[in-house]
Amino acid sequence: MSENNIIKADAAPVEHKDAMGPFQRSVKRFCDFFFSFIGIIVLSPIILVFTVILLFDDGPVIYKQERIGYKGRPFTIYKFRSMHPDAESNGIPRLEADREKHMTKFGSFMRAHHLDEIPQLWNVLKGDMSFVGPRPERQFFIDQINEYTDDYKYIYMMRPGVTSYATIHNGYTDTMEKMLKRLELDIDYLDHRNLLTDVKIIFNTFFSVSSGKKF
Repeated sequence: MSENNIIKADAAPVEHKDAMGPFQRSVKRFCDFFFSFIGIIVLSPIILVFTVILLFDDGPVIYKQERIGYKGRPFTIYKFRSMHPDAESNGIPRLEADREKHMTKFGSFMRAHHLDEIPQLWNVLKGDMSFVGPRPERQFFIDQINEYTDDYKYIYMMRPGVTSYATIHNGYTDTMEKMLKRLELDIDYLDHRNLLTDVKIIFNTFFSVSSGKKF
């Protein structure tokens, strides 16, 4: 992917530090573990129903994909499968516009209400992810981002999240311009984050999903 109107900046690099101290990070991890555990229990009937529906479709129930997470370590992210099994058979990740062409009817319903991401509660429980943090990206796209900026390294200072300020306000990143904007917003979150900020992002996400906002 390339954007002709994007030029790699030559300005002096700015160092960024995590505004959230060790105590708050410990509390954040405890809350992630506790509420993901409760969430799995509470949502277990929905998980069961979705599993049965997807079992009658041709393909796996869970869609697994490698993403790059905390400290640059790869991990497997889990979602309910929303596309046909052969959607990425050529091994090339699809952008959002392409994904819609390969969605199943039930997959489109799940994606419209963000229900396909329920299995990420397991990622949060395991510690691969947090409820709030930068959305984890595939190495395929990280390599392209690194052609324009050296700042992606700061994302590795945080556990990736199910939701983020950038996700709510920048939406799906289907262009390099939006990817770089999301990176800017995620680094701003790193510079200013605290537990109260996380709570606000969670509530904003809840109200955005409830109102049917697309992102």
